[in-house]
Amino acid sequence: MLFRSIVLALSLASAQAADDGLVRMKLKKRSAHEMVADHLKRENDALRLALENGSAPEVMDMAKKSVMLRGSNPEEDFEEQVQVAEGASENIIIKDYSNAQYYGEVMIGTPPQKFTVIFDTGSSNLWVPKTKCKNCGYWFIHGGKSKYDESKSSSFKKDGSDFKIQYGSGSVKGFFSRDEITLAKDIVVKDQKFAEVANAGGLGVGYVMGRFDGILGLGFEKLSLGGANTVFKNAIDQKVVSQPVFSFALGDNKDGELTLGGYDDSKFKGEITWVNLSEASYWLIDIDDVSVGRISSGKTNGIVDSGTSLITGPSAKIAHIAHSVGAKRDFMGQYHFPCSKVGDVPDLEFTIDGKAWTVPGEDLVIQAG
Repeated sequence: MLFRSIVLALSLASAQAADDGLVRMKLKKRSAHEMVADHLKRENDALRLALENGSAPEVMDMAKKSVMLRGSNPEEDFEEQVQVAEGASENIIIKDYSNAQYYGEVMIGTPPQKFTVIFDTGSSNLWVPKTKCKNCGYWFIHGGKSKYDESKSSSFKKDGSDFKIQYGSGSVKGFFSRDEITLAKDIVVKDQKFAEVANAGGLGVGYVMGRFDGILGLGFEKLSLGGANTVFKNAIDQKVVSQPVFSFALGDNKDGELTLGGYDDSKFKGEITWVNLSEASYWLIDIDDVSVGRISSGKTNGIVDSGTSLITGPSAKIAHIAHSVGAKRDFMGQYHFPCSKVGDVPDLEFTIDGKAWTVPGEDLVIQAG
């Protein structure tokens, strides 16, 4: 089976079938400004609850850590936020909150149990939190996480082998099970091996604050733990998709779409550029060059990863680029840049298979200040 990578875009929520044989899944997107505002509201609500109860140190610690994402004086920012939570102040400066999310829905079990997941080409396993999962959110943040209850599914099959996966942001632990997975409204993948997560503590505040319950990996079997076929591989083998192709259409400050079984030519203009994979594990491709202004990487490679919000690279080279535009690094590894100087940021250019792809400089900065 030949897989090829499209130079992509992304999206997800309720799905619709079309006469062209494609299945489309809406991807919800949150704008940077919405995320910043909602994040701050959640922080204040959680902090207010802790202050009122006086018995929730883990909530205080969570709020304090998340404040540290935004500024160079976290202790001062935290004290100011305490004043906001207590009603003594109405103003807090949001310096930076570098995040963005696309998420959608899948169903597990019979009858179906609904979960919000990130569709992640950077991993290959499906996992969701189980009932009584530890460190799996709080009821006062988005109403808590949806949790899989195997006792309520007639199609559940016990596996029981251990599951532990490490992401860039931390690890999750649990065990494997098998059940039916429903994508969109009419793609049912039978006997899918997936993980019930019992502890998501390694993901920290990013998971607690995130609008997702779990992750559905769209990478290759080489990355998959426990010998599990990916959901999409099983969908292909069970012939519930018309072609071994999926595609993302990323929304620009709006929702996007994930198409299963092909691609939707109404989502783009011109011709698709196909790029061969250098390795079928991650969606790994060769890159001729990455350049910003006078800085050039030379030949390298990269992963097309729908599960991350940021462009990442080797620390030394990213630091060089950031320094060249006057950005300053904080202890969390994020770079801060004055919004008033966004117009001075040069374009970022990827050269892939001899063709240049340009990201405008202004799109490299989340303007949240």
